[in-house]
Amino acid sequence: MGHVSYVNGHFVPHRQALVHIEDRGFQFADGVYEVCAVRAGRFLDEEGHWSRLKRSLGELAIESPLTAGALRLISRELLRRNRVRDALLYLQVTRGVAPRDHAFPKGARPSVVMTLKHFDFEKAEARAAAGVAVRTLPDLRWARCDIKSVGLLPNVLAKQAAKSAGAFEAWLVDEAGAITEGASSNAWIVSAQGKLVTRHLDQAVLPGITRQTILGVVAAKRLALEERAFSLAEARAAREAFISSATTFVTPVIKIDDAPVGDGRPGEVARALRKAYIAAVAA
Repeated sequence: MGHVSYVNGHFVPHRQALVHIEDRGFQFADGVYEVCAVRAGRFLDEEGHWSRLKRSLGELAIESPLTAGALRLISRELLRRNRVRDALLYLQVTRGVAPRDHAFPKGARPSVVMTLKHFDFEKAEARAAAGVAVRTLPDLRWARCDIKSVGLLPNVLAKQAAKSAGAFEAWLVDEAGAITEGASSNAWIVSAQGKLVTRHLDQAVLPGITRQTILGVVAAKRLALEERAFSLAEARAAREAFISSATTFVTPVIKIDDAPVGDGRPGEVARALRKAYIAAVAA
């Protein structure tokens, strides 16, 4: 973790970065967050992250404490003070500090926290080149997964279950047998017919910023695409599969549970999309 963090208007040593015990993020998970990758000093997909933050805050009726311009200035100053070039920026906004009561408090000032940690892009590239395994689990999350809430306990439990099973990510399956998304990523397949498929946006999935940029790349390349639900059986029969997020970019999935995807190697479409995505955000 970086040696300097930002807490409610102040840059402070990371070990002294504290919030009050009655912060509603701590007591109620009453807050939202964003994670933005920084590569060679450049914030990737930055505007998309600030826009989604504003939307998430609006859905929870939390007043936005800072403008996008102010967020940009603070994040760059945090990067400068930590003297890193490749990093992950974590930003969290909660409703603020108030005596514990379930109803929204009046007059509470939102809490804003930013931290930076080094990110090893070479390790991420090696992982993508090899491909990853996913484990399927029931989707037990709340019904507003489109909000990037800090209430992530079901995601944490799913991620740990996947890790314990030797997989990199969990794919969550709803009651209809359709894959919604990963514990911390969006899910994609290349169908047996050669079409890219990813779930349509609704309250069951997070509108990924990386997903949004990939869709732009897909459109520019005029690749066949379907935004719809797809079943676990369809995923297992797919030619390829991959995940997308701010930290994984496009990472091929080579195994679902104990079954290989396709020939068990990173697919051509996923590898090409990863290169195209990196080129798009670098531009």
